[in-house]
Amino acid sequence: MSCSSPSPQPTKLPFRILVLVGLMGAGKTTLGRMLAQHYNIPFIDTDAEIEKASRQSIPEIFAKHGEAHFRAGEHRVIRRLLKNGPCILATGGGAWMHPQTRSLIHKAPDVCSIWLHVPMPVLLRRLLHNRGSRPLLAQGDPVETLHRLATMRYPRYAEADIIIDCGDESVEQATQSITETLASTTLPHHVPVALAGHSYEVLIGAGLLAQAGLRIKTHLPNNHAIILTDETVASHHLATLEGSFHKADIRFHTVTVPPGEGSKSLSRFEAVMEDILDRGIERGTTVIALGGGVVGDLAGFVAATALRGIPFIQIPTTLLAQVDSSVGGKTGINARAGKNLIGAFWQPRLVLADTGTLATLPRRQLVAGYAEIVKSGLIADADLFAWCETNGHAVLAGDPATLGEAVRRACAFKTGVVQDDEREQAGSGGRALLNLGHTFAHAFEAEFHYDGRLLHGEAVSIGLHMALALSVKMGLAPREDLERLDAHLHALGMPASAADLPHMLHVKTLLAHMGRDKKLRDGKVTFVLLRGIGMAFTCRDVTMDDVRSLLLDEGFAP
Repeated sequence: MSCSSPSPQPTKLPFRILVLVGLMGAGKTTLGRMLAQHYNIPFIDTDAEIEKASRQSIPEIFAKHGEAHFRAGEHRVIRRLLKNGPCILATGGGAWMHPQTRSLIHKAPDVCSIWLHVPMPVLLRRLLHNRGSRPLLAQGDPVETLHRLATMRYPRYAEADIIIDCGDESVEQATQSITETLASTTLPHHVPVALAGHSYEVLIGAGLLAQAGLRIKTHLPNNHAIILTDETVASHHLATLEGSFHKADIRFHTVTVPPGEGSKSLSRFEAVMEDILDRGIERGTTVIALGGGVVGDLAGFVAATALRGIPFIQIPTTLLAQVDSSVGGKTGINARAGKNLIGAFWQPRLVLADTGTLATLPRRQLVAGYAEIVKSGLIADADLFAWCETNGHAVLAGDPATLGEAVRRACAFKTGVVQDDEREQAGSGGRALLNLGHTFAHAFEAEFHYDGRLLHGEAVSIGLHMALALSVKMGLAPREDLERLDAHLHALGMPASAADLPHMLHVKTLLAHMGRDKKLRDGKVTFVLLRGIGMAFTCRDVTMDDVRSLLLDEGFAP
């Protein structure tokens, strides 16, 4: 009796549908067929589907009806195909440029998009001998046309979930590279920020720093960047970022500052500004912030003021910066009179939040960032607060998937607030709600001179308790909600009271700091209070006697 060994089981595609995007000649069809064979699933070419549905060739559709008609039909075909699966889906070179199509693919469940990035010389070599089947190359200079298409399309291609570099390697080698990447990839989250005069994307996921060059290059007007970072971050992440820039052929200079709040000073601002001006920057030079909130605030203010404003990109490397300071466009430095009193609104062109960088942070830094996520839930998202109660331990333990979801939720929440009130000009509510707990927090920080003994997020954690305690004291919120917040903070070992500060603070000095708060209007401090979890509002009817009484009740020294 003889027997044969069983046939190997085909590898399972980690996603329901894999969508290939890229310029004509990138190899979407060839690689798509190889990938379909590898995963033993169907391969679908959207151009072939369009031709079958219309009973016309692509060049005929372009000639008779024009590109707009073709793109509309292409969108309908892709929308239909995304409902099925599993499959490998190869799209036409311009499909990804259709905003509705791009959004459709991003939002479709369990769908992964890959940009096949091919060097221009390779594309030209592949295409120039076969122009007839390419309607966009049929007229004019094909080299000029291809370069123009690349300039126009690459910024959108860079929004794909994964970027794969393809060149002169064999089809088998390229297929192996893609399958190996897919086996170890978790899809990034895309959070769009749509403002009246400017829109950008927050991209959240692990491993983005190594791809930063290709994702950023398309946002650089003159292919020149200034990387601003601090010494601590540089020791962990600068080599990876610079390596990605070299790979993408980006011209750059790096400026490194000391870590800590001391770098948000007029003297450090002056030094950095003189440094980059000496390097001969132009209005197309882009400032890249690699670091936490201090670096992001300083770099953003430098970008807002250099040559009356140059482009700016955020690469936040702390949880606090990823969920808060990198999104929304607030930039600034500190003055003797208080924190963030000198600044400007200056929106980034892109935010790359690589959650992998959080693995280098001590738990204390994660706690500081997590306080801002809790804050978001308290302000207007009771479901987010409940999610925190369930998942807070996993976030602070550094679980990659939970961290990514936490950053996504917090950024989505803040984006909604910023879109409604970009410059904090609403008469009530609006962006000012993001200051929940911050009036107390900034007073605590000022007492410790921003020297690292009390992190901003730790001060916010205590400030959240104080804001809700004040709301309860004034009869606005139920005590049960305060008990629920305190239970959550205590369960995670987060600071929540005067006893958690490095040393005791005095009521008189705290009130003096609050009187210099930048939210002061007509001599009154605007507080953000709560009617309950998820129900924040701005209030200017809080008296200093109310605050003094609360501080005494909470155990602060008279």
